[in-house]
Amino acid sequence: MPPLAVPYHRGMSAARPLPKSLPERWLLRELGQIVGAANVLWRPEDLLVYEYDATIDKGAPEAVVLPGSAEEVAAVVRLAAAAGIPVVPRGAGTGLSGGALAVAGGLVIGTSSMRRLLELDPANLVGVAEPGLVNADLSQAAAPYGLHYVPDPSSQKACTIGGNVAENSGGPHCLAYGVTTNYVLGLEVCLASGELVWLGGKTAGLPGYDLTGAFVGSEGTFGIATKVVLRLSRLPQAVRTILAAFPEMDQASRAVSDIIGAGMVPAALEMLDKLTIQAVEPAVHAGYPPDAGAVLLIEVEGLPEEEEELQAQAAQAICQRHGAQELRVASLEAERERLWAGRKGAIGALGRLAPNYYILDGVVPRTKLPEVLRRVGEIGAKHGFAIANVFHAGDGNLHPNVLFDERVPGATERVLQVGAEIMRLCVEAGGTLTGEHGIGVEKQEYMSWLFTEADLAAMGKLRRAFGAEQLFNPGKVFPNAKRCVEVGFRIPKVAGLGPEHFI
Repeated sequence: MPPLAVPYHRGMSAARPLPKSLPERWLLRELGQIVGAANVLWRPEDLLVYEYDATIDKGAPEAVVLPGSAEEVAAVVRLAAAAGIPVVPRGAGTGLSGGALAVAGGLVIGTSSMRRLLELDPANLVGVAEPGLVNADLSQAAAPYGLHYVPDPSSQKACTIGGNVAENSGGPHCLAYGVTTNYVLGLEVCLASGELVWLGGKTAGLPGYDLTGAFVGSEGTFGIATKVVLRLSRLPQAVRTILAAFPEMDQASRAVSDIIGAGMVPAALEMLDKLTIQAVEPAVHAGYPPDAGAVLLIEVEGLPEEEEELQAQAAQAICQRHGAQELRVASLEAERERLWAGRKGAIGALGRLAPNYYILDGVVPRTKLPEVLRRVGEIGAKHGFAIANVFHAGDGNLHPNVLFDERVPGATERVLQVGAEIMRLCVEAGGTLTGEHGIGVEKQEYMSWLFTEADLAAMGKLRRAFGAEQLFNPGKVFPNAKRCVEVGFRIPKVAGLGPEHFI
């Protein structure tokens, strides 16, 4: 089977440059005393894997620290704050907007070693997790109690709770149930000062400002979540998964709008276009008709059986009116799992079509889907690229994947232009820049399309209220933020330290 596609990173070349200057060894020694020398990475070959997440940019840290507890995180942050060194929180590195990249150098604090489920309280539908717990592992632990954790990004077998909190992650089943912010009751947070504080708690609706809500989705610019109190949900008693195949994507898009317009809110309503189907079906054998122009996955759950049946029938009738060439209800759990395996494996399967892809994330009103998707195809054709679409159709959250080969001269620059044009298209259609991937460094310069200078200044005041300023995940979210730190921070020398202080 061909290799999986890999995202292109701005500035990649055959001769990859080494990371920035080696940090002063006094700092490595101090960090080693906090977390253990084995949990401090500084050699160039160790830092390479921390230059990237799954977006198009890159940024090399000067060192990486892997703490094992909230107290170790706090001690590391205090040391960095005292030395004036920028810190960048990082989870599993599956982010898609560059939020975990060290664009200013400095210190990456990875939370992957903090992966314990600290508490599971089935009676109160609550779980308490460390930030490095893998998303899918929480649902697996809760399943024996008839519970699960609803937010389900496609990377849920790898992505972690801390990263989900930072990016306010979504997923296919968030159409009806909401995204991460709807499932975070409280947080223990390490502020930029190194102080550990609690926001919220185990009970919803606590008095005072909703600082928990402000922190979720702050992309690591306010602090680092060290414990997360999560709301669990009961597993649905019955689930109906419908595959609807259409000759054209326009027909599928109009069916989506009419399903929601009829008053139905399925648990999931996902679309894959013809190009994506051509990649997925040989790799996953999900059962998608290979000649379809688009397929919809419609999932109805959590309703009384009779009402669930009525909604499933109504959704199928709408699809028929819009020219569906095939309608199929998964009769066995194995068939349902195959259908979803195709959806969740779609991005990786694009490696069958091209060696690189650039995945975008924008939101448009559902009624604008046919028009916007046509324009996305036109933009790709104008620049000479095929675009594969696989996305959360029910809430208009698009994920165009621009397929290309970085070895072709000029391809990278054209891909970036395609991305900018598609993002502008989403905004002009009445949508926004992200549904679940965040702004990070990828789309920060587009924020002025949505917000005035006064709007952005108000957001900056909130960041300062958390005490974060520019040393905490610098160069992210706001326009011009990256340019402000491009000269880079350097880990300072400390006078009077001799060889006896080195590692």
